[in-house]
Amino acid sequence: MRNQNPQNLQSLVGGIIAALVILLSFNCFVIINPGQAGVLSILGKARDGALLEGIHFKLPFVSIVDVYDVTVQKFEVPAQSSTKDLQDLTARFAINFRLDPTKVVSIRRKQGTLQNLVTTIIAPQTQESFKIAAALRTAEESITQRSQLKEDFDKALGERLAKYDVQVLDTSVIDLNFSREFAKAVEEKQVAEQQAQRAVYIAQEAEQEAQAEINRAQGKAEAQRLLAETLKAQGGELVLQKEAIAAWREGGAQMPKVLVIGGEGNHSVPFIFDLNNVPQ
Repeated sequence: MRNQNPQNLQSLVGGIIAALVILLSFNCFVIINPGQAGVLSILGKARDGALLEGIHFKLPFVSIVDVYDVTVQKFEVPAQSSTKDLQDLTARFAINFRLDPTKVVSIRRKQGTLQNLVTTIIAPQTQESFKIAAALRTAEESITQRSQLKEDFDKALGERLAKYDVQVLDTSVIDLNFSREFAKAVEEKQVAEQQAQRAVYIAQEAEQEAQAEINRAQGKAEAQRLLAETLKAQGGELVLQKEAIAAWREGGAQMPKVLVIGGEGNHSVPFIFDLNNVPQ
C-alpha cells in the first residue's frame, strides 16, 4: 500500500501537468477568421499591428485578444435639421459602413468597442453631416433635389468618419419629413398650380375654338367669292352664245338642232341649247 501511494500521486501530478500543458497550448494561440481583425493587449496595453485572419501566438494569462467584425455593417440613424429657409426637416438614414482592418488598433485605443463607436462617433457625425447638407437648400429644393441632398450628405459623412478609420460604403434615405405647416403649404401650392394649369387649358381651348370659327368664316367667304366669279363668267358666255346663233341665222346656214358650248378655265361649265327655242 505504501508503494502504491507515491505511484498514485505521481500519476495525479502527471495528469495535472498534462492538463496544464494542453490548457497552455490552447491559451497560447488565437484564430482570426475571415471578416475579422484582432487587437492584442498585454497587461491591458494594446500592441501595435492588427491581427488579421489566421492563427496567432499570444502569451497565456497576461494577454487578451479583442476581435472586431470588419464586414459590412448596417446602422439606422435618425437626424434632424433646418433648411436654408428655416423649415424643420427630419430624416432617417441607413448607413452601410465597415472598419478598416488595418486600423482596428487605433479604434480599440480611441473608441473601444464597435457599439461604442456607433454611439459616440457614427450617430453624432450623421447628425452633423445632415445639418450641413440640409442648410444648402430650401425645403422645396430638398424635395425636388433629393438626390443632390443625399450626395452632399454622403460627402460630408464620408469625410468626417474617415478621421475615425470608418469607411462609409453607402447610405440611403429611409424617410424624409417636413413640419405639418410646410406640408400643408405644399399641398395648397399644388392645388393652386393645378387650378392655374386648368385655367390655362381652358383659355387655350377657347382660343383654338375662336380660331376655328375664323377659319370656317374665311372658308365660307372664299366659297362665296368663287361662286360669284363662276356665275359672272357663265353670264358672259351666254351673251357670246346668243351672238353666235344670231350670226348663223343671218347667214342662212343650216343650223344644228342642238348646240353644246363649253367654256375654258377651272370654273367653266358646258351648256346645251336647243337652237330652235333660242329667243331672238
